[in-house]
Amino acid sequence: MVLHTTPYSGACLHFLDGLSWSLVFPCYWLLDQLLASCVATSLEKRRRSQDPCSFLTLCLLISVPLYLLLLLASLPFALLGFVIWAPLQAVRQPYLYTYRRPDKHQAEQGQAGPGGVGLGEWRPQGRSFCFCSANVCLLPDSLARFNNLSDTHRRAREVGKRIHNGASRPQIKIYIDSPTNTSISAASFSSLATGFRRTSSLDQRPDQTHTTNGPADTETEPLTECPIHPSGAADCPVHPSAGDQGTSECHLHPEGGDTTEDCPLHPAGTNSSSECPVHISGEAPDCPLHSTGAQVGQGHHDCPVHGEGIQTKASSDCPLHASAVQISISAPEPDPQEEEVETRNHRTGDQVAGDTGSMTASRESLARYHGGDGGVGISSNNTLSHVPRTSIFKRPGRKRRHGDETFDHDISAFFPANLDFLALQEVFDHGSTTRLRCQLHRYFPYVLSDVGRYGWKGCCSRFKFLNSGLMLASRYPILDARFDCYPNGRGEDALAAKGALFAKVHVGTSHQEQRVVGYLTCTHLHAIEGDASVRCEQLDLLLQWGAEFRQSSSQPPEGEKVLEDLVAFDVVLGDLNFDNCSSEDKLEQQHALFTQYKDPCRLGPGEDKPWALGTLLDPSGLYDDEVSSPESLQKVMENEEGRKEYLVFPPSKSQCPAISQKGRKIPLKGNGRRIDYMLYSDEGLQQDWKLEIEEFSFVTQLAGLTDHLSVAMRLAVSTGEEEP
Repeated sequence: MVLHTTPYSGACLHFLDGLSWSLVFPCYWLLDQLLASCVATSLEKRRRSQDPCSFLTLCLLISVPLYLLLLLASLPFALLGFVIWAPLQAVRQPYLYTYRRPDKHQAEQGQAGPGGVGLGEWRPQGRSFCFCSANVCLLPDSLARFNNLSDTHRRAREVGKRIHNGASRPQIKIYIDSPTNTSISAASFSSLATGFRRTSSLDQRPDQTHTTNGPADTETEPLTECPIHPSGAADCPVHPSAGDQGTSECHLHPEGGDTTEDCPLHPAGTNSSSECPVHISGEAPDCPLHSTGAQVGQGHHDCPVHGEGIQTKASSDCPLHASAVQISISAPEPDPQEEEVETRNHRTGDQVAGDTGSMTASRESLARYHGGDGGVGISSNNTLSHVPRTSIFKRPGRKRRHGDETFDHDISAFFPANLDFLALQEVFDHGSTTRLRCQLHRYFPYVLSDVGRYGWKGCCSRFKFLNSGLMLASRYPILDARFDCYPNGRGEDALAAKGALFAKVHVGTSHQEQRVVGYLTCTHLHAIEGDASVRCEQLDLLLQWGAEFRQSSSQPPEGEKVLEDLVAFDVVLGDLNFDNCSSEDKLEQQHALFTQYKDPCRLGPGEDKPWALGTLLDPSGLYDDEVSSPESLQKVMENEEGRKEYLVFPPSKSQCPAISQKGRKIPLKGNGRRIDYMLYSDEGLQQDWKLEIEEFSFVTQLAGLTDHLSVAMRLAVSTGEEEP
């Protein structure tokens, strides 16, 4: 299958499309601005009320007649452009596939091979993959205001920046090789917001070489594999600065030794010390390098931490021993373009402090983490800095399990590190699509955007003013893609070409040279309340189209004999516009979709798991100080009373759904309306292959930019084979 890399098959058609849009755009923009000036967000209303000179009102009175006059003048040109543009949509491709070669830094870290993420041989133990779905509400500005959002182009850039900053933030992986060693667990490390996370043995082990964030002095370089920071960091609590070397002692090599060439944490010439660099004296029980009950003489003869007869810690608990734990740290380089944009953002000041809070919110989020805990920070080049010795391992992790749950779940202020696949909905605005795609390509090599057709086409009986709004980004190569438009849209929803986007991705190659692939489905269902039958019909089509796509994409080209693909996963992501608790959504809750696919947050029809969280925010509270940043929104979502204030709940018969829910005292069912889903299926996998959820997260990093919470899931694919 050939992926569509241009909207049209010929240069002539592409030229006509550009010409027609240049004639239509002035009228489109003026109409959008005219309507936007008539619908104010709650933030704009607050500013107008605080304007003693009524300057904002005066600007509005001047701009509205001017927009109207220019709109009338541009109508003849827009009509001519529309006559050219509308017929062209019948031959426009259903999506645009773009590819950006991974940068040098990603390739050096092993995060990207010739085709994206490392596509080496599929290891017998399998691999884990991280998925994320988000409704970003990038409608034309006038329409976005009905959701209390504005400035769509600026929000698009900021959404892309926050996704990039969250997914590419520094990450520390902890590998526990020994089945008997569980002394260092996810809980002890997940507290560091820069990316300590639970990692299964299915994850690929890093190479022994690590890149640095800048030029390193070969004479004073402290270490190649420090468990606290990447090579070259200056503020590591374990390694002294160049000026301090020779005055402090190493805490890991044998006592009495002035120097050692075999110490893994210090270069030759560094003296030893009796004080542990990770904890303060007297607090050893929580130190990862020392454990209570560790006895002398229980070390490993080959471990540089444990010398015979001088051990401070049992070898089974040694964080550096090969048979116990291996720690890998990755920190991406800052993007020069990012730093330039950040500089401009600081200059704009209050001008940018609207509905996004601040254009630097994502970087400030990485620097502040969680305000009250203060302690852990990140510098401008994304390396750990100013880390108090006692705060790293003592702060309790946010990840938790509920009852007999087999995976971690949490509410996170950051997108998952090492995110593999991203599905977005409501990316309707053309200019916003371009800006968002540019930002995403800094992390994702492969992107499907501009999905869906405008105008009249095939099953779409009504004229489509908007496309599907779907976008799919991947770190793995996309082999095949297909889009289908739902034919049964009603009301205002029929003006958009809503449908389902299917993609087949290449995630590895087996020992027998068989491709290991995965299937992704991104969709956005009918939104109007009370139209349950419409959504059920769309779910029927979703299952039918998905089966047809998997069958057609698995067929080898005619005349060629190739080995059958091995399927690693089949995942559905998107905004389904119904929840699992509302009595009005009973028909959708019992659909066959949930027998073929599994929902990690669901117990059964009408009942979610206790920790499951609603994903639809109350638009009236988007600009409140309590939820204006990712961290503050995270804290509110962790509080039951806060959720009642800022989440949309299933409507009550005693209250009109149109009324704001803030301050409502009547009982609320569940934890809000969860309409954003991540489903997976283990049907069609190879024999003995298993899918397991490693973690599930509700993400608040897009606070102030959309009226939805994002959802993320890490899925482990195991083959049931032993590592040779």
